[in-house]
Amino acid sequence: MKINVNGQTKELPKMEADTPLLYALRNDLDLTAPKFGCGLGQCGACTVHINGHATRSCVTPLSKIKATDKIVTLEGLGHGKRTALQEAFIEEQAVQCGYCINGMIMVSAELLEKTPHPTEDDIKTALAANLCRCGTHLRIIKAVQRAAKSPVRSAEKSENRA
Repeated sequence: MKINVNGQTKELPKMEADTPLLYALRNDLDLTAPKFGCGLGQCGACTVHINGHATRSCVTPLSKIKATDKIVTLEGLGHGKRTALQEAFIEEQAVQCGYCINGMIMVSAELLEKTPHPTEDDIKTALAANLCRCGTHLRIIKAVQRAAKSPVRSAEKSENRA
């Protein structure tokens, strides 16, 4: 099976159709940013983008993935460079244990793509289904707000369209 991940076509070994995308990403492609959290699609640690939409990869079977689908993991989000969003997470020290951050950033990236200037309520609503046990929620919200104001984001959006 061939899949498009982070802009590259990758060949996967033969797997059962119900194998979660997360397993293929981590075990076969060595992409470790998406994490196994709950295995039920409820925590967000496994979030990737499929065709621009934040998607829980632990409950997405390979049978649902088409060769034309564009899968992006945190490793591919900035085309190998840190994005303004990732920089904002660092600047706001929004990471404590780091387990949830993959999902927080991937969901926030989709939010900022759809809503370039989100309100605090927009951010809270978007991130409500992502669990963080460390309690860095306020820093995460500040990081998304900082990224939304970043002049670098405009250049990144232009680069992503090219």
